[in-house]
Amino acid sequence: MREVSPVQNWLLIMLVMAGSGVLYSVMFFQDSRPLIGAVFALCMGMPIIAFERKVIFRELRNRVEALPTLTFFLAELFIYEVLMSIGFAAAGLSLWGTGIVIPHSWVDMVVLPFNAFLYALAVCSLMIFVLRVRELLGREVFTSMLISRYRKPVSEERVFLFIDLVDSTTFAEKHGDLRAQQMLSSLFAAFAEPVRKYKGTIVDYVGDAAIITWPLDRGVKFARCVNCIFDIINAIEADAESWLTTYGQVPRLRAALHGGSIITAEIDHHKITYFGDTINTASRLESLCKTLNRSVLISTDLAQRIQLPAKVVAEDLGQHAVKGRGQSLGVISLVKADDRIASPKLHAGVKAPT
Repeated sequence: MREVSPVQNWLLIMLVMAGSGVLYSVMFFQDSRPLIGAVFALCMGMPIIAFERKVIFRELRNRVEALPTLTFFLAELFIYEVLMSIGFAAAGLSLWGTGIVIPHSWVDMVVLPFNAFLYALAVCSLMIFVLRVRELLGREVFTSMLISRYRKPVSEERVFLFIDLVDSTTFAEKHGDLRAQQMLSSLFAAFAEPVRKYKGTIVDYVGDAAIITWPLDRGVKFARCVNCIFDIINAIEADAESWLTTYGQVPRLRAALHGGSIITAEIDHHKITYFGDTINTASRLESLCKTLNRSVLISTDLAQRIQLPAKVVAEDLGQHAVKGRGQSLGVISLVKADDRIASPKLHAGVKAPT
């Protein structure tokens, strides 16, 4: 599936938003110039989309998300009204100032009509709903299910990242299952931004583990799959004080990366599932982290296809037997350069950082 850059994504959103303004002009003001409706729609709608995607007022958006459901919706409605009113006034004054629109009164150009508010609210709500569902499922899964790409099983190459929380059972025994689940929810929420940033998809949560995947070419490009796990680790470490205050400890993770051929299929019209040795090997490799006393492992086969970032150092751990696999697997440990205690041996097959 072809990658869509952030710029292309925003251009598409702007195009849809402008189109809704044109449609409004045609429906309610047949004698108006449609482009004027597009200007108003962009000025009213784009700030709301930017707010929802945390491009603007990120801290405020985080605070609103933490509110109880009813309060959350009321706060969202109020913020939408404020942003749309400001956008409408900005568009109106701009069109008036340039002489494109000559109103009977300046009030007509700065006061948002109620019917325009309802229309804009409906359009923005629909777009936000679609974007939220896409983010929840992952852009790739969302698009694939829309076009029924995996209705028939497809063979493809993918990268899988397995992430497991260390000592989750001990935490549950000490604090109870409910508290453990709250910690897991907070932890998985911390995964969302790095996964989105590096164009991955969270395909499943299994107990205290998360499974993230990329099409192989996308995952190895710019070392996205490697950068993703270390961004997650960095985010947790940066927020260590908050974790200590809330849960009494900072989460420690074990992670493994492996890639190769896989069979992908859509099951019961609502879930995309992956089958094959690649995903089983990735799972077994994550289990090997505990045996080898390493936090992040990557198969040699996958590492050879990646230009490692300068912040990451690779240590060759040689060949290891993996349960359920007939052949041994070449294993490499990845560590942050700043955390390396002893000088590691850089595997000859891994491209050196540039």
